[in-house]
Amino acid sequence: MKPSTNRMLTRIKSIYLYILENGTVTTRDIVDEFGSTPRTIQRDLNVLEYNNLISSPRRGKWTTTEKKVKVT
Repeated sequence: MKPSTNRMLTRIKSIYLYILENGTVTTRDIVDEFGSTPRTIQRDLNVLEYNNLISSPRRGKWTTTEKKVKVT
């Protein structure tokens, strides 16, 4: 696996865990927490949403879904 792919997957996992631990968070909260650009964070959120791991009940706010996830 390329280092950039591994870094991306690590960041996406960290974002998921951050949302899981903090409940509903805004995109801005995630950008501030991880220090990435808003565009990078939005791409990561899109991956999580596509896989039905998070949802956006209101624009710009994110929460985890009921989907079971095994986090290692």
